[in-house]
This record gives sequence, structure tokens and C-alpha cells, in this order.
Amino acid sequence: MSDKIIIFDTTLRDGEQSPGFSMNLQEKLEFAFQLKRLGVDVIEAGFPISSPGDFESVKAIAQQVDGPQICGLARAMDKDIDRCWEAVQHSKNPRIHTFIATSPIHVEKKLKKTQQEVREIAVNAVKRAKQYTDNVEFSTEDAARTGRDYICEVVEAVIDAGATTVNIPDTVGYSNPWEYGALIEYIFEKVPNVGQAIISVHCHNDLGLAVANSLAAARMGARQIECTINGIGERAGNASLEEVVMNIKTRRNFFPFHTDVNTEQIYPASRLLTRFTGISVQPNKAIVGANAFAHEAGIHQDGVLKERTTYEIMSPQSVGRSGNSMVLGKHSGRHAFVSRMKELGFALDDAALEKAFAAFKNLADLKKIIFDEDLLVIVDEQSRASDYARYNLEDIFIRIGQDKKPSASIRLRVDGDILEGSGTGDGALDAAFSVIKNLTNMEDAVLVDYHVGAVTRGTDALASVNITISAGGREAIGRGADTDVIRASIKAFINAINHCCFENGQVKPTEV
Repeated sequence: MSDKIIIFDTTLRDGEQSPGFSMNLQEKLEFAFQLKRLGVDVIEAGFPISSPGDFESVKAIAQQVDGPQICGLARAMDKDIDRCWEAVQHSKNPRIHTFIATSPIHVEKKLKKTQQEVREIAVNAVKRAKQYTDNVEFSTEDAARTGRDYICEVVEAVIDAGATTVNIPDTVGYSNPWEYGALIEYIFEKVPNVGQAIISVHCHNDLGLAVANSLAAARMGARQIECTINGIGERAGNASLEEVVMNIKTRRNFFPFHTDVNTEQIYPASRLLTRFTGISVQPNKAIVGANAFAHEAGIHQDGVLKERTTYEIMSPQSVGRSGNSMVLGKHSGRHAFVSRMKELGFALDDAALEKAFAAFKNLADLKKIIFDEDLLVIVDEQSRASDYARYNLEDIFIRIGQDKKPSASIRLRVDGDILEGSGTGDGALDAAFSVIKNLTNMEDAVLVDYHVGAVTRGTDALASVNITISAGGREAIGRGADTDVIRASIKAFINAINHCCFENGQVKPTEV
């Protein structure tokens, strides 16, 4: 048996479908290129039948991102499988991933089928997919709560039908390493044709054991692990790619495997995802959290200064953290700017670089010192000002007086036209948001969450604002940054409105 663990990244499918983590086509494509640089083996790019937007995203990734296998998800239904193939066929290495639930509660309550009927549906789905490609993955949804013998029946049947990868998901994060490892071991013992396929695992983190369960399964013979950057995904998330990979790399004596992941691209991938979603990882998050390599206790600092390995089992550089922060200012030139951008993991084309450098110079006129965090915001701002954004802020005027109701005048650009409006509110932002809702015909938008923070230190620091709005039965997150808090907040609100426009009509697939 090979000692290579196939890394199957589902950030753009399972991760992206969780609340607040949606991305537009341009962002998905850029993130897929980062996954290629990271060296993942398989990119699950989306669920093509779920919406026209998801189909186009999967298709674009399949057309433009070579190297990794490009995979699409499909229910065990002909129309899903056909639509999935339409999207992934453009890849040099396409994969169809189809699934059906196998646990008693799903079979009886959700599907209202018998176990025999489900097994037949699974086999027919694999055969349908096999007409398009030899690279077919099948998943037994909610496998951890399925009887072992029935799981083995289904696994044997779908391998006979042509599945080359069979996934055994812990869909609801119910299992533990001892139980889950024993299930994988049982499958290898009881399924006679198991050697004809790769056994994969897809673990959710509801009880905080997704990574542990995945690694336990690998020790029992699983050779593909499905995971996401920063561990994002449904509910409490999926197994964290960075934690899985660094466990294998750091503890080779215990996990005698290897991956093809370029670990120095882990931190850039994490930051890119944070930039696109506006949702940061907690400071104590393993591998990529702000405190992952921080030492505050005196005895720890003393030990690290004398010998790094006293308190660090891996180096920051091994996961792409430079260990230093270059300070730029208004006199810094293009070479220093470009160099730092590359060190931060950005691969900008000439046009994007020009815009980012111009924004850097503008910010340098307002701030004495530009930190790495400021550079991340600059690139983020440029991405939000890209062509996909329907509404763009042209100008604002806010009036606040001691005895007068706050008022706002807003000018937006949309499709080459200018929209203008004015109004009042209980406060400056209430007035501005009300005008924007009126101009964009989004009167039903409700502010759900609002966070503001300083990107760096000092009174001239950029203000970073994250806003969540609810409109049309769905939520969208907007992000904005500016040296002025009110402008940053208005930018974030418009960004959320743009996300609502992008997500309109998108439906959420059943999870695996």
C-alpha cells in the first residue's frame, strides 16, 4: 500500500457553502490557483447543479487550473451527474463525486427508501458517472452512523460498478478516533475488492475530532483525506488541511506517510481565504492562528532564544510565515513593494499590481508606516473594486450636528450610471445605510452583525469593518477598510449588497 496521503481540498465546496463563506467566481478562481501552488491533489470546486453561478465557477476552474484533479459534487441522480460532467469535462484531470446517504435515519426518514434500493441507486450512479470518466468517487453519506456490514455491502457494490475512490464520511462529526479507525479497519478486512479503490475519509468537527479521526483512519489504511483550509465547513467545519498536513510532516515517526503539499504555501492560503471571506481564524488556531508561534511567558521566551526547538515543534517558515514584518513607507519603491507582495504569497498580474501599488502610495500619504496587515487590506480592497462588483462608491457626505438629525448623501456608480440619494437616520451610519438600501432596491436588507477594528496600531491605522446583512432569506458578509471608520463601514455595507446580488438564486446542496 502506498504511503502517500492524497489531499482532497473541499474548501470551495463544503467550506464555501457554510454561512458567511461564499465567494464570487473571481475569488474562487484565484483561490483555486492558490490551492494549485499549495500542491493539493484534488480540488472539489463546487456542486455544479446547485446554481448557475456554481456551475460557471466549477467550469472556469476546470478550464484554467491545471495540475490538480478538478472534482464536482453530484447527488446520485442522472441530472446531477450529467450537469457535473458538463462543468468538469474541461479539466485535464476531471473527477465526478457522487453520493447518497446510507445511515438508517437518512435512509428511512429522508430518502424513504429501503437499504436495497439505496444500494441500487448508488451502483447506478457510479455506472452513470463511469460513462463520462474513469475517475469516479462515491460517498456513503453519514457512514459513521451506518451499520458496518451494510457499509461494506455498499462499498463492495460501488467498487464493482467502477468507483475508483470510495469515501467513508463522518458527516455529522459523531465518531471518535478509536471507533472511526476501527470502521476503516473493518472495511479493509471485510470488503474483498477494497484493493481496487482508494478509501477516503471526510470528517466534520462537531465534537472537535475531525483531524484526529482523519489521522486515525489513515493509520488504518485510508489514503485520501478530505479537508479544508482553516477547517471551514458546515456547522463546526471540516478537518483542517493545515493541521492534517503538519501532523503528518511533524510526526513522521507516528504517521509514516507523506503528502505532496508545499507547506510553505499554507499560511498564504489561510490569509487568502480570510481576505475573501472577511472571517479571521481565532488567535489560538493551530498552525495559522496569530498566536501559533507567539511566546509571552518569560521562561518560554528564554528557551526559544537559546534553542528554538525547546518550545517550537515546527518553524514559522515551514508553513510560510516569514517571521518578520517589513515596514514600508511613502519613500518605499516598487521593488520593495513587489518583493513584499511575493513574500506574502500574492501572485498579482501586471494590472492588479499597478492598482495595488497606486493604492499603497495613496495610503502611504495618509500613514507614516505601512505594515504587512495594511498590504493585505490593500489587495483585498482592489479585489472588492473589481468588475464583478455591481455597485461602487463614488462619494459620500455626512452631516452630524448636536441638535440636528444626522443626514447622509451618497453617490454610487452602477453599470456606467450614477445614482444619488439623501436621507436621515438615527445616526450617521443609519442614515447612510438607509440611502444605500433605497438606491440599490434592497429595502429588505437588515443589519445582522457589525464589527470594527484597527488593522494595525496608531491613530492613523486603517479601520477594518465586517458587516453581515440578511436579505431575501439569506445572509451576506461585506468588508471595508479605510482610515475613516464611517467610510470603511459604508464600503463594507456596499460590499455586502454586492454579495447579495451575486448570490441571488444560489441554492445550498445537501452536504457529504
